[in-house]
Amino acid sequence: MELASSDLAALGAAELVRASASIPRAAPRTFALLTACLVFPLSSAVLAHSLFTHPILLRIQSATHTEAAEWLRLFAYQFLYLIVLFTFSLLSTAAAVFTVASLYASKPASISASLAALPPILPRLLRTFLWISLLMLAYHLVFALTVLLLIVVFIPNGASETAPPSLSFVLFLVVVVFVFLGIHVYISALWHLASVVSVLEPVCGLAAMAKSRQLLQGRAGTAATLVVSYFAVCGVTSLLFRAAVVKGRGEEGSFGLALPGRLLVGAVLVCVLVCVNLLGLLVQSVFYYACKAFHNQLIDRSALYEHLGGYLGEYVPLKSNIQMENLEVGA
Repeated sequence: MELASSDLAALGAAELVRASASIPRAAPRTFALLTACLVFPLSSAVLAHSLFTHPILLRIQSATHTEAAEWLRLFAYQFLYLIVLFTFSLLSTAAAVFTVASLYASKPASISASLAALPPILPRLLRTFLWISLLMLAYHLVFALTVLLLIVVFIPNGASETAPPSLSFVLFLVVVVFVFLGIHVYISALWHLASVVSVLEPVCGLAAMAKSRQLLQGRAGTAATLVVSYFAVCGVTSLLFRAAVVKGRGEEGSFGLALPGRLLVGAVLVCVLVCVNLLGLLVQSVFYYACKAFHNQLIDRSALYEHLGGYLGEYVPLKSNIQMENLEVGA
């Protein structure tokens, strides 16, 4: 199916998801291998890490005197989880964006080419990720300070610990939470779009963030819908996994399934998250092209072809900014 730039500019969230879902049909073997090598380990790590941390948390909560070894084990698992999550997240993003761009530029797409392009792409993605991480750190710090200020202003020092909070405090807290949730969604959309920019354009880091901010103008509503939908599906999947697989029988919130049932439900939920993460990677790539079309920034296939070839040692200097007239989405 071919989509002209004008068609892409008019696509809403649902249409973007449908267009993205059709892309793997253009190179089924490549996307199957990409999913098995990168997206499956990422999704498995997201769900399975609670299998290791949940028993430790139970022991910490039930013990009168928690041993330092338990906390050390918990921090070790969390640190290892973050390393795995961070590594496979970058690898999956780089490979998916490169593969989709190869199809758009009529360049042969293969898992070997996608993996070969990772070494030069990853430093660019890493630089962008580090700047986004600093932005997220500042965001959480400002949020914590704002909540602390509300507590200082609305809850006097002499107030009883059992006394309910005032209505004004609750209202202000709700407003603050909603405002910061909106900011969190916007930063997440900025991050995902900046990741695509870092792969497909000769910029990264702060420049990629500035470029993605420019592209989001006029498309922030669609981006928010996509991000919130992705977070909601991932959150529900994680909650179901914890209730059905991680928590044992008799625990509050558990489904009380026997071992075979837990294994079956766990496998199904892992497959669901794999599909959601793969679709999310495809959507962020297509959304980049939709934003470019919305701002009348056409993408030349030959320039994109040359840019992608640079990652594989086939570099030819870009003749212009990456522009493309028509996009092929799916078969």
